[in-house]
Amino acid sequence: MSITIAQDYSLRPFNTLAVAARAAHFCKVQSVLELQQVLAQNTDPLLILGGGSNLVLTGDFPGLVILNRIPGIEMLEQTADQVLIRVGAGEIWDHLVETCVARGWFGLENLSWIPGSVGAAPIQNIGAYGVELKDVVECVETLYLEDLLPRTFSARQCRFGYRDSVFKRSEQGRHIITHVQLRLSRQPSLHLDYGEIRRCAEQWGYDIAQLTPLDVRQIIIRIRSAKLPDPATAPNVGSFFKNPLVGAADFERIKADAPGVVAYPQADGTLKLAAGWLIDQLGWKGRRQGCARVHDRQALVLINEGSSSHDLLELAGNIQQAVLQRWGIELEIEPSVV
Repeated sequence: MSITIAQDYSLRPFNTLAVAARAAHFCKVQSVLELQQVLAQNTDPLLILGGGSNLVLTGDFPGLVILNRIPGIEMLEQTADQVLIRVGAGEIWDHLVETCVARGWFGLENLSWIPGSVGAAPIQNIGAYGVELKDVVECVETLYLEDLLPRTFSARQCRFGYRDSVFKRSEQGRHIITHVQLRLSRQPSLHLDYGEIRRCAEQWGYDIAQLTPLDVRQIIIRIRSAKLPDPATAPNVGSFFKNPLVGAADFERIKADAPGVVAYPQADGTLKLAAGWLIDQLGWKGRRQGCARVHDRQALVLINEGSSSHDLLELAGNIQQAVLQRWGIELEIEPSVV
């Protein structure tokens, strides 16, 4: 099995910010065996790419970039109520959601139209509209970089948190995710009470009592596509900042200054503030800095109109400083900056 490793390779097609960075070495793998073979010969710095939709490249990469395209959606077991599936890390996330809804495997429909690959999903525990990946993960399969042997992390071992996991902390840079196992339901259980799902469904003429998971998927795609620009025409990584978590005392302090603050109570007693609302209140929506701008319909989205990420990161820093000065809240950048 021979894998072609290209030299001085453009990464522009492989990151949704369209940053014109280049890789010293580049290859694509479609199996764990190919991944093991490439890594066994590599001594360079390493970067793994999936969909490139959660990545900010700051310049050329001086080592090996591996495009993970391990495929497959396989059913491992099935009962009357549940199904366990194993998905290759290279599968496109929304294709997985579409496939599962079509096959009557439910639980992912609220995560529709999230860009990126399956392998990237556990790293930041993707979530939307009241559902997170952790709600359905059985385990995550990886290749351990120290010995190039497979490892398996149970859902508990992944230590999932809000846009967080062990792969962003103690195990960061030590593993490559190869497969994800998901336990889904064969009985619909709809989540309609987060964000504007229910309101939009009623506004668009759906009968709430008769909604199906396919309906929910279609509603969420319609909501997201109305607010979020297509990276193909407006390069972006979706939400650029995490929604900050604050304690009750901080929430009351912020609410006294901004009575309309949007917040979602969490199980641990904290409140998740809508970062986009905070940014919008400070007048950033639609503002431009050099070759970067804030989207005019969603203040969480920063658009890159240049060939580098320099202006984008400066704009992000200025937004962070403004929110910190006004409310004492430190906004955390959601994508990985490399």
